[in-house]
Parts: sequence; structure tokens; C-alpha cells
Amino acid sequence: MRAVFGLVLIVGVALAGGAVMMAKNYIETYQTALAQERANGKNAVPTIDVFVANEPLKYGQKLTKESVRRVQWPQTSLPEGVFADETVLFPSDTAKDARYVLRTMEKGEPILAVKVTAPGEDAGITSRLERGMRAFAIRVDVASGVSGFLRPGDRVDVYWSGEPPSQRGQDRRGEVTRLIQTNIELIAVDQTAGNDISEAVIARTVTVAARPEQVAVLAQAQSTGSLSLSLVGAEDDTIAALVEVDQRKLLGLGSIEAPQQVQEDKVCTIRTRRGAEVMEIPIPCTD
Repeated sequence: MRAVFGLVLIVGVALAGGAVMMAKNYIETYQTALAQERANGKNAVPTIDVFVANEPLKYGQKLTKESVRRVQWPQTSLPEGVFADETVLFPSDTAKDARYVLRTMEKGEPILAVKVTAPGEDAGITSRLERGMRAFAIRVDVASGVSGFLRPGDRVDVYWSGEPPSQRGQDRRGEVTRLIQTNIELIAVDQTAGNDISEAVIARTVTVAARPEQVAVLAQAQSTGSLSLSLVGAEDDTIAALVEVDQRKLLGLGSIEAPQQVQEDKVCTIRTRRGAEVMEIPIPCTD
């Protein structure tokens, strides 16, 4: 009997020791995992909720709550002008406070203040004009309009071709072509002000943004000759110098020089009559 009791005691002590060891291992594993989680939390990048496009948005489209969604965005790379507050992006549900898209946005792209209108503002070309700028329409065709490859937002150089007025005492030069304006921004092609045109469009007019003095130059040039547009590269920041070509320069001919007048020696004479004959006799000139 005593042997059975001793055996039970030994087994109980062994089981208790095993339980203690298992509990100790479990606690150590939990503490290690907790420390790792805390370390990961310290290294996490702080984020903020911002609104992004929930679908592709095109120019002139009305911005609705269904067309946007909230996402977490890293605060360290937050774009300027994002919307984090729904009441700011959508002040009310009325049409007078509606916003419209000014620039094409892809799905997942942040909604920025420069890409949408102010509440209640129309998305017409007036919203694309900067302070001090004016809109001016230029007549174009397939040749002068760069074969339909112009898009709103592009920049162009404007060339004038015509016959300049001649000055007094000068011969007419014929037609010339001159660069009159450089790096002018297009804000509309025909009736389209969005830059999401997917194919070449043969436009009849393009609208540019220009200062008032540039508008006067373009208006005078359009009424006295023909205008042609030259597309400027997207990354081109050079400024074109004065360019003027006439027919003689085009053909590689020099300028016409007026013939020099040959000065003749002055001869002084006197007339004498001998009977019916009149004779001229040279004498030295006194003046």
C-alpha cells in the first residue's frame, strides 16, 4: 500500500512539474510575440484617410460621393490639396454646391483641389484661365492645326504669314513668315476643353490663353494674314528667338542692293554765236 502511494506521489509531482514547464514556455512565447508586435508598431508609417477616385473621372464630370472613396495615405508623402474631410469635399447635397472635374483622373488617384472646381463653380474654360489671362480663338485647318494632334493643355508657337507694308523708298519684299508668339497654352480645341481626346481631331478653331497685349497681336495678325501653329514639346523649356523668313531667304538669295549712282564730272560751258552757228566752249567751273 505504501508503495502504491509513493508511486502516485511521484507521478503527481512529475505531472505538476511538466505543467509548470509548459506554462512557462507559453508565457515566454506570448511575451516574445507581444514585444515583436510592439516593435512593429513603432516602425509603422503614420497614415491619414484621404479621398481618391473610385472610378476614372473625365473633364466636366460631376463629382459625387459614389465616385470617390476613403483610403489610408502615408502622411510623409501626402500630396498638396488633398481632401480628408467629407464635409469640405461635399459641403452639401444640393446642385449649387456641386463640384466638377477639371482634369482627368484615374481610379485610385487622390482628389486634389486643383483637379476639381470650387463648390458651385462651372467647369467651363473660364475656370482654366489664370489671373490676368484672356481666352482667344484662332482659326486653323489640317495644315495650320498640326494635323489634328493638338490637345487642351498643349503649348504652341504661333507664326504669321503675310505681306508686310513697305516703307517709303523701299521695294516691297513680298510675303514673309515670322514667329510672333511663343509657348502659348491651348485651353480648348473646338468645343472640347478636356485633355482626354483619344484620337486625332481636325479642328476648325483652337482657344488659347493669352495676356491682353498678346490678344491684340494675335487679332491683328489674324486679320492681316494667316496663322500657323507649331507644337512645343512637353519637356521643352527653351525660348525661341526672332524668326523671319521671306522668299529670297527661303531660296538662299541675298538681299537686293540698290545700284550705286556714278557721279559724273561737272562740265561748265558758255555759248557763243558765230553768225548762224551756236557754239559751246568749255570753261573752268567756278563753284
